Amino acid sequence: MKILIVIDQYDNLSNGTTISAKRFVDGLRKDGNEVQILSTGKDEKDKFGLKTYWFPKVIDKYFKANEMVFAKPDEEVMREVFKNQDVIHFYMPFVLARKGVKIAEEMHIPHTTAFHVQPENITYAVGLGTNQLINDKIYTYFRTYYNKFRHIHCPSKFIANQLENHGYTAKLHVISNGVDEDFKFDRKEKPEELKDKFIITMVGRYSPEKRQDVLIDAIKKSKYSDKIQLILGGKGQCYEKYKEQSKDLKNPPIMQFFEKNDLANVLSYTDLYVHSADAEIEAISCLEAIACGNVPIISNSNESATVQFALNDKSLFEHGNSEDLAKKIDYFIENPEYLIQMRKEYAEFANKFRIDNSIKLMEKMFEEEIEDYGKKK
Repeated sequence: MKILIVIDQYDNLSNGTTISAKRFVDGLRKDGNEVQILSTGKDEKDKFGLKTYWFPKVIDKYFKANEMVFAKPDEEVMREVFKNQDVIHFYMPFVLARKGVKIAEEMHIPHTTAFHVQPENITYAVGLGTNQLINDKIYTYFRTYYNKFRHIHCPSKFIANQLENHGYTAKLHVISNGVDEDFKFDRKEKPEELKDKFIITMVGRYSPEKRQDVLIDAIKKSKYSDKIQLILGGKGQCYEKYKEQSKDLKNPPIMQFFEKNDLANVLSYTDLYVHSADAEIEAISCLEAIACGNVPIISNSNESATVQFALNDKSLFEHGNSEDLAKKIDYFIENPEYLIQMRKEYAEFANKFRIDNSIKLMEKMFEEEIEDYGKKK
């Protein structure tokens, strides 16, 4: 197939959606498909560049802190790139895709989309994450875009259920963003400077809905706080806040963004993985940790799909409750044999979410859209 991926940013490897897109592109190409990208940035081989939107300084500051970029549609470029494509896949429900779907319909080209932006990603940033009325209104606004499609990629059953409950009419394809083969069960020795520490890792953007603050507080309340070394992989607007919050930890947290190979290495010697987010569409970072043989402790938030990765209640804590999280952390520290036993079970469980399987399901979705579009014509 000739597939065009339309996404606002493709060059920023610290953005989870971008990382997922790159993995799908690589996998689709390995499977014999011809894949091109329309995004911001420079023109490259099989990638066509668009300009970015200009925003007022206050808004732009927030977007830059979270490394968010929005593409400015260029109809002439888009029509030229859309030619001869078998199917066009849109990633984000913003201006680029809204313009793009109109052009695709005019040019009679099959098109699909994905749901990667949870309303809570927006509302938590302005302190309204728990306001269900506003979140529902955002789902309704997004629906004006998504109901133009016949097929939507949903990274989890949780988000597919949310779309069904909010009146989305397309066929919903539950397809994991997929775990890369570099994340595998290959336990390694800790670095010399960390050999006497119990390492707890969490990976995710430093943003309000990810709730790293709950994890930091839980470590303070742990009976073994002096022994724990926290690693927070990521970057984002809450960096300074979390630095300040961590000042009284005996072992200062390691806070930095890790490239893929470095992250896989860190996860290979992590003792326990925590995912404390209140809102998640899937949380591929948690899956990557599990694939590396880490036992997770996951927030049981009703707005998070990540609970699907917990094999029992010992891997769940009451969302937002640092005392409950501290108790779960202490349990695993006090029961090392059980922790070791569960590592293999979690690593085997993660194999169901490998990227190769996700690629096949994405191809099937594209083929269905091409067939359905032919019937429509």
